[in-house]
Amino acid sequence: MSQGYCVILTTTGSQEEANHLSELLVHEKLAACVQRFPITSTYTWEGKLTRDSEWLLLIKTRSEKFKEIESLILTHHSYNVPEIIQLPVKAGNPGYLTWIDDNTA
Repeated sequence: MSQGYCVILTTTGSQEEANHLSELLVHEKLAACVQRFPITSTYTWEGKLTRDSEWLLLIKTRSEKFKEIESLILTHHSYNVPEIIQLPVKAGNPGYLTWIDDNTA
């Protein structure tokens, strides 16, 4: 089993973009699984309070893949400054973690 797993978060402005990024990440074996959820985000951008509908992606992968995933997102994302946040996985079902290894090799 690999050492170190994580979940990477990013958001997109459309379901189509969320689907495209998800499929790229899994196809390139950078992620074992990407889950997509419609959300509403409230934030300040360019000095204005903003509320937008977005799609949240939960990217399940090995920690060592972060830089490659970051690069792919930056290359294919429509936002000037996309959210790309890595959350470490402290523990998990050993069978699931092995499945992540198998699908990100």
